[in-house]
Amino acid sequence: MNWKQLQESSLDDITAWAETQAWCQAMADCVQDAGWHSEGDVWTHTKMVLEQLLDLDEWPSLSSHEQTILVFTAIFHDVAKPLTTEIDPESGRVRSPKHAVKGEHVARNILRDLGCDLATREQIARMVRYHGRPVFLLERDEPTHEVVRLSWLVDNRLLYLFALADTRGRDTESMARPEEKLHFWKLMAEEANCYDQPYPFATDHARFTFFQQGESNLQYVPHENFSCTVMLMAGLPGSGKDTWLSRNRSELPVVSLDEIRGELGVDPTDNQGQVAQTARERCREFLRSGTSFAFNATNTMRQTRRRWLDLFADYNASIEIVYLEPPYETLLRQNRARTKSVPEGVIHKLAEKCEPPTWLECHRLVLSDGKTDR
Repeated sequence: MNWKQLQESSLDDITAWAETQAWCQAMADCVQDAGWHSEGDVWTHTKMVLEQLLDLDEWPSLSSHEQTILVFTAIFHDVAKPLTTEIDPESGRVRSPKHAVKGEHVARNILRDLGCDLATREQIARMVRYHGRPVFLLERDEPTHEVVRLSWLVDNRLLYLFALADTRGRDTESMARPEEKLHFWKLMAEEANCYDQPYPFATDHARFTFFQQGESNLQYVPHENFSCTVMLMAGLPGSGKDTWLSRNRSELPVVSLDEIRGELGVDPTDNQGQVAQTARERCREFLRSGTSFAFNATNTMRQTRRRWLDLFADYNASIEIVYLEPPYETLLRQNRARTKSVPEGVIHKLAEKCEPPTWLECHRLVLSDGKTDR
């Protein structure tokens, strides 16, 4: 089945499809800690969560898109437990550390292969990553900051509803996490005006400053005196970054890692130290002179982007990120048509680790699948 067919399928058909997949079979074989999941294996719990979604009082009032987000969040929320589960040899307790972080990547790759659209895929992948956060809200030093931050990554209302279903989808009430903790999440998000919308920062720069510098005052509005604008392009090889720039920002000078490699005679598989150093020097030249420019590289990993974004922010630049990801087959076809195509095996590895950018990283963000900008 593909994504379009799954969206039009009943929950029973979706469940039946999932049970034919290797990742689901692994979930059915994966034990859980009886202290939290006396119902048994991961897939048994997953099916119970799906049942609880349909029993939510709010379920009938949700849009079909919102229901789709919740259904596939449920299916994938513990998909990485088989990859992360370990049993303590002394106590016998079962743990699955960082299963939500790993699950984000697994869900993203499965949905990409299914042909899920970019915007929906990222909503589901981020819900998978943060699905367990509401229950631990009161353990945070700044609980309000937690709900504010998450409001720019997921829909807090859907996150709350999923957490309810996840809590109720267990064998007995004694095994469930207290729902009172989840109600605190809803209450705090409502008080911060970010339960059903992203927190309304006064300006884009106020948001950027809060997330980048950890500014403790949500009402703080920093002075805006940008030296220039830097557009950071991001996307897998073949995604069309050069074409997008030529069509939409042809007036901007470009610092391109591909071009620098060509100038220096460095192959993409060689050591990239000299390439990065040269790119950094060229970026600094533009930044020092206050010249707006585009920085063009794959930039698909959050940690890699952070090094460049920190540089741009140090020079007080306004930062825009444009992330391009057309359908995967289109991307591979465009890569093959390039003068210097990237081996498809390399693209597959990059795709598996890809972390599309979020609003936490920049002043403005464009996520484009080649059909719509968002």
